[in-house]
Amino acid sequence: MNTVTIRANMAESESLETVTEHERILQEIESTDTACVGPTLRSVYDDQPNAHKRFMEKLDARIRNHDREIEKMCNFHHQGFVDAITELLKVRADAEKLMGQVSDTNRRLQDAGREVTAQTEEVIRCRIQQRNMATTVEKLQLCIPGETPHLCKNLSVYYSALKTMEQLENIYIPRVSQYRFCQIMAETLPKLREEIKEISMSDLKDFLESIRKHSDKIGETAMRQSLGPGNDLVDFSPVYRCLHIYTVLGDRETFENYYRKQRKKQARLVLQPQSNMHETVEGYRKYFNQIVGFFVVEDHILHATQGLVTRAFTDELWNMALSKIIAVLRTHSSYCSDPDLVLELKNLIVIFADTLQGYGFPVNRLFDLLFEVRDQYNETLLKKWALVFRDIFEQDNYSPIPVENEEEYKAVVSRFPFHDAEIEKQQFPKKLPMSQSVPQIYSQVKEFIYASLKFSESLHRSSTEIDDMLRKSTNLLLTRTLSSCLQNLIKKPHIGLTELVQIIINTTHLEYACKYLEDFITNITNVSPETVHTTRLYGLSTFKDARHAAEGEIYTKLNQKIDEFIQLADYEWGMAESDGRASGYLMDLINFLRSTFQVFTHLPGKVAQTACMSACKHLATSLMQMLLDTELKQISMGAIQQFNLDVIQCELFASSEPVPGFQGDTLQLAFIDLRQLLDLFMVWDWSTYLADYGQPTSKYLRVNPSTALALLEKMKDTSKKNNIFSQFRKNDRDKQKLIETVVKQLRSLVNGMSQHS
Repeated sequence: MNTVTIRANMAESESLETVTEHERILQEIESTDTACVGPTLRSVYDDQPNAHKRFMEKLDARIRNHDREIEKMCNFHHQGFVDAITELLKVRADAEKLMGQVSDTNRRLQDAGREVTAQTEEVIRCRIQQRNMATTVEKLQLCIPGETPHLCKNLSVYYSALKTMEQLENIYIPRVSQYRFCQIMAETLPKLREEIKEISMSDLKDFLESIRKHSDKIGETAMRQSLGPGNDLVDFSPVYRCLHIYTVLGDRETFENYYRKQRKKQARLVLQPQSNMHETVEGYRKYFNQIVGFFVVEDHILHATQGLVTRAFTDELWNMALSKIIAVLRTHSSYCSDPDLVLELKNLIVIFADTLQGYGFPVNRLFDLLFEVRDQYNETLLKKWALVFRDIFEQDNYSPIPVENEEEYKAVVSRFPFHDAEIEKQQFPKKLPMSQSVPQIYSQVKEFIYASLKFSESLHRSSTEIDDMLRKSTNLLLTRTLSSCLQNLIKKPHIGLTELVQIIINTTHLEYACKYLEDFITNITNVSPETVHTTRLYGLSTFKDARHAAEGEIYTKLNQKIDEFIQLADYEWGMAESDGRASGYLMDLINFLRSTFQVFTHLPGKVAQTACMSACKHLATSLMQMLLDTELKQISMGAIQQFNLDVIQCELFASSEPVPGFQGDTLQLAFIDLRQLLDLFMVWDWSTYLADYGQPTSKYLRVNPSTALALLEKMKDTSKKNNIFSQFRKNDRDKQKLIETVVKQLRSLVNGMSQHS
């Protein structure tokens, strides 16, 4: 039983293997090429007996299966196929019609294309010929570059062309000289050389014109960056080519002479300034730029070429230019009235000189010129500050500066070095003795020093030289400009006694501040004032002179005021007796003098005393002149008495010490001549006068005989009316004779004095 089962299992296993093998064979037949089917089928027969029958059964089954699938597919696509055939049948007629049109178009295109084809072939032949000609020309150019005029227009091959022509003349043409074209070439070569010379010379002229137009740009670059023309601003190749060409042609001297001649002409044009150059800094800048550009180019030519220009030639040009430049700057700078413009000119001259000095040109004369420009700068500064000072003086109120608090006080002393222990102790509000113009003037002097210092910058000067320049320019400001402004101010009609007093006070404080200006300059230059040859400031003399002028003007104005009062005098010279009181005009005059001298308390004592003495002397002289006036013919004793009352008031005023500081009766001595003369007439003490005349102890020592005679003549009996001597005739005619005797004696004294003199 087990055996049967085993066999059955084995048979079943073999049957499965056979089926699997057949399935593989069928798949291989379906997927492989027909040529490979034979070996596959052979494997069926190599297997178990009757295996091919089972394979055939399997194959038939597979075929039937495929037939069924094909049939299904055909059934599925049959209707689409029928529809496609129907559509094809419909377009058959259109396709035949289109085919006919295409054939007709093709025929016509073929007919038209025959002419185009022929022309295309002709173009092709022409282009081949053109290409061959171009190749021939190119080869000829390579072989004989000097042969064609076209080559002469190529600036880069001038030199090589000349070399080639030289080789043709000396080597190649002699070898084939029997040919006619060689003779033609030999005749053409000199013409080509001249053509090259002309073209190169034209190129040089263009170069010269270009650098003439652009010399200001070249100079601007050089002055700004200290660069030579080695950058892209200038192309010097035309000069080099032309120089080489003329050298090769043996005509270098002609080229050198032409170049130098043209550059001399251009130098004269560059050195010619515009007429309005002095009006703006741009005019000066363009002028300097052009000159720098010119000489920078020449310096480059000098170093880049051998002998085209020489150092002697450039030195000659520079010396000529330097003289012209200095003359031009002297002329145009004299027109400058703006210090800022003069300062800009100085800066341009410094840059100009430094730039050209860097190229080896001597510039000492330019730096010497700067001293002249400095003087011009100082002149413009002085004129500017004259206007500043004048404005300050015109706006001043000539009153002491009021300060309400500590802040205002510090504001003033920060601008002006004022120190007064007594005033500092005073309570606010208080007044400073000087007027507002004093700190303003002091500040402006410092501003002037700063402005003057600006000119010294970049001049490569020592501190001592700068210190000397600052002090000299400041001295000019003080001694000339400020002094002139003060003198003019003092002489102005609207400046009265009060203003003159304030001016004297102001100059006193400004004089005191001069030492601080010295320190101010020292701090700037770091040069000690004790250094040998250090210039001192002359401000002391300036303010002293101004103060003396103001003092003199005070004396003058006081005398003028006294004269105005004197003109108001209205004496009745024939009056019988006096009014018993002084004249009104004189009392007004004395009151005016008292109030005026009270203002003088702020002046230095000597000034006030001198003014007071001057006023009293002038008053005494005016009164004496009034008595002795030739227009006055008669004077009565009553008028003498009235006049005496007025002189007494003058003496009382003098003795009241209107100005402190006089010793004893010094001020009263101003009226001593009047006093002795009036006493002589009031007392009628002629015997004493005549007896003591000429003696040092004479009571009437100050009475001159001519003065006494003139007054006595006015009192003689020349008419009956109002004659003081009429009563003498009534009482004692002998007195009349006495008077006649006195007159004779006085005349004798006067005559003796004249003979002695």
